[in-house]
Amino acid sequence: MWEDDNTQFQVVVNHEEQYSIWPVDRELPLGWKAVGKEGRKQECLDYIEEVWTDMRPLSLRGKMEEMERHQQQGK
Repeated sequence: MWEDDNTQFQVVVNHEEQYSIWPVDRELPLGWKAVGKEGRKQECLDYIEEVWTDMRPLSLRGKMEEMERHQQQGK
């Protein structure tokens, strides 16, 4: 099914702002929500490549920003 060119997918995102694709006719796995983009596999993958510019999980980005603020305050 994942290789079938006619399968319709949707772009999904989790709480860490990580993206993936999922078949539209299947129930979403826990922790994932649809972002509103649907289409063939490559269309969805192209969309993800365009919008997911920072691959770091949200929690890591927050921690790194916090560390940077502490370093700047120490100067």
